[in-house]
Amino acid sequence: MNLLSRIYGAGVGARNALYDRGILPSRALQGPVISVGNLSVGGSGKTPFVILLGGLLASRGIKFDVISRGYGRQTSGVALVDPGGSARSFGDEPLLIARRLGTPVIVGEDRYQAGIFAEAKFGPQFHILDDGFQHRSLARDFNILLLTPDDARDRLLPAGRLREPLSSIHRADAVVLTSGASPDAVPLGGRLVWRVRRGILPKDVPAQPLAFCGIARPKSFFLQLRAAGIEPIAEAVYRDHHTYTEKDIRELLQAREQSEAGGFVTTEKDAINLGGYFAALEPIAVVPVNMELADAPNAVDTMLRHIEEHRDKA
Repeated sequence: MNLLSRIYGAGVGARNALYDRGILPSRALQGPVISVGNLSVGGSGKTPFVILLGGLLASRGIKFDVISRGYGRQTSGVALVDPGGSARSFGDEPLLIARRLGTPVIVGEDRYQAGIFAEAKFGPQFHILDDGFQHRSLARDFNILLLTPDDARDRLLPAGRLREPLSSIHRADAVVLTSGASPDAVPLGGRLVWRVRRGILPKDVPAQPLAFCGIARPKSFFLQLRAAGIEPIAEAVYRDHHTYTEKDIRELLQAREQSEAGGFVTTEKDAINLGGYFAALEPIAVVPVNMELADAPNAVDTMLRHIEEHRDKA
């Protein structure tokens, strides 16, 4: 193992041991907390899964909010996301979740304080903790961990993308296998195993589009477009959470002209990060990501039963 990865791993292990032994405290909210997270840096489908999970709770009449760090925002402190606001104020993913679910989304570096804010404003309802697997200072009633095929063969930071070793799976109540991840490739140790199917819903995409995105796994987006029968004439990639500038728009328009593309196609997250520049790229299609959970009714029943049992013991 890379020396820096060894040092990083030792630090992660020491921190987790302090939480496991109760030396570092995990503070609890009044309402149940469902954490959604992963082991690696970058895209594993957390945001689409939060939206999926929120939809499943809403279909049962369960009131909930979403608590998020608000990565990439240029503000600080606890704030209620305004669906009509900007990524600069709230972060692109919290804004996307708020718009898709129509439920309160609260951002804050301290997720416990964000939860206190949520309960003061909306009462002790269910809380979905976005990207919460490593945020152990907030106690949770159900821990959901998303795994990708790459996680099983990856290495710890900085040599690889893993934020924690695979052995941390033991903290999960349910493991969600995404992008075709195999249950045989990782030590699941009797955890609940959920499978999801992820796809895109293209609509009104211009002919021979220029496809562009600023997400963690851009190749996946381009592959999904082709699987849906959309063949981009050109592609442009930006870093994850990229906030588009006037210079970017000029370059994209120039690339469209040079490639003779019929227009643009991009992701929902990029549409948010385009902000006021969106109209300058018309015709442009925004392709939503759709995620489905296999045997969802049984999975939700199991989760709610586990939460009830956990709170009865507390």
